[in-house]
Amino acid sequence: MAKDKIVCAIDVGSSKITTLIASIGEDDRLNLIGVAAVNSRGVKKSQIVDIESAVAAIDESVQSAERMAGYSLSNAFVSMGGPQIESTNSHAVVAVAEPDGEIKSSDIGRVNEAARAIALPSSREILHVIPRTFTVDGQEGISDPIGMTGVRLETDTHIITGPTTSMRNLVKCVGMVGVDTKELVFSGVASAYAVLTETEKELGVILVDIGGETTDVVIFVDGAIAYSSVIPIGGRHVTSDIAVGLRISLESSEKIKQYLAKPMKPAQGDDKAKKDEVLDLKEIGIGEDVQKISRKAVVDSIIRPRLQEIFKYVGKEIKKSGFGSQTPSGLVLAGGGAYTVGVLDQAKFILGFPARMGKVEGFTGLIDEIDSPSYAAAAGLLLYGAKSGPSEKMSMPVLGGSLPLKQMTQKVTDLIKSFLP
Repeated sequence: MAKDKIVCAIDVGSSKITTLIASIGEDDRLNLIGVAAVNSRGVKKSQIVDIESAVAAIDESVQSAERMAGYSLSNAFVSMGGPQIESTNSHAVVAVAEPDGEIKSSDIGRVNEAARAIALPSSREILHVIPRTFTVDGQEGISDPIGMTGVRLETDTHIITGPTTSMRNLVKCVGMVGVDTKELVFSGVASAYAVLTETEKELGVILVDIGGETTDVVIFVDGAIAYSSVIPIGGRHVTSDIAVGLRISLESSEKIKQYLAKPMKPAQGDDKAKKDEVLDLKEIGIGEDVQKISRKAVVDSIIRPRLQEIFKYVGKEIKKSGFGSQTPSGLVLAGGGAYTVGVLDQAKFILGFPARMGKVEGFTGLIDEIDSPSYAAAAGLLLYGAKSGPSEKMSMPVLGGSLPLKQMTQKVTDLIKSFLP
């Protein structure tokens, strides 16, 4: 195991901050060895609003995962979200460096760099440049032109941009924990790595990642991302609606929401059915003095309208993209908000697409710890990182929990590495 390489992911969300650590074996399989999730602090709509609180929460999550894995981290792939995320599609053309020879990776790099030349305000930076398809001398639909012969190389790319200040604040917070940001990854792109199949991407599919305060929408057409956006509404709005409607605390309303999401036991007789219609607050763990609550009233009058609103916004994004007719695979739902009663039914009813719940796959080890749609983004970050290249070799065990000691140890390690050949 000492020879294995590891990859780390930090998903900074509105409701929780998740740190995952996985080892990559010789067979390239990801073995999950560290999992930690803490309640998010200092984060609103997936953006940092209080650096001190956010750093404390990230540090708690990272240290907990490190203790479980038994290793200290030096860098990680970090998720980036928020309603200010925007996307556009770009086209670029370059001449192949050696017209009589083969197209090389350097040519791909040049054409992708040319695609980056889009007009952006000074307040925004490019987060991703994702090639969708290539064209060589008029031949369209090429996914990988390396090795082919041609004179003119064209590419269609999907470019995702984010606010400069938000990106820098996020990198700063992770850096203050003693972890370098290997790469910022849009949370919607990360979730797609975890829950979408290659067949779905090829046919055309819509990923809807319902987070705490935002919902990511990512549309795949012909195996590549064609559209992505973020809606400023999420699962926490459902929780707030329950709290307002029943006049209870947010903690109690979250318990009710999670309880209602569990599969119902089959009713036996009319008396049993009537009993199930009334929520047993003591069984849920709510100590507040509340009158009897009807399950049907909560689901139909409070939860359903908010879910319908979320999917109407999703429908507007699909219409705006222009790719709705090219997604026969329908919807795949992910994120913590996907674990809400009736969410699949409302998705099908409002949007008219087939829908399924996303399931995280592609891991061994502590897979039971992430067997939930809420871990899609964090798990996808690991898969993205493994594909991009592992973060580091497994090395130094965790020596201590305090932040200064960790940073001091990292500096000593970096100094030693600088003297090695």
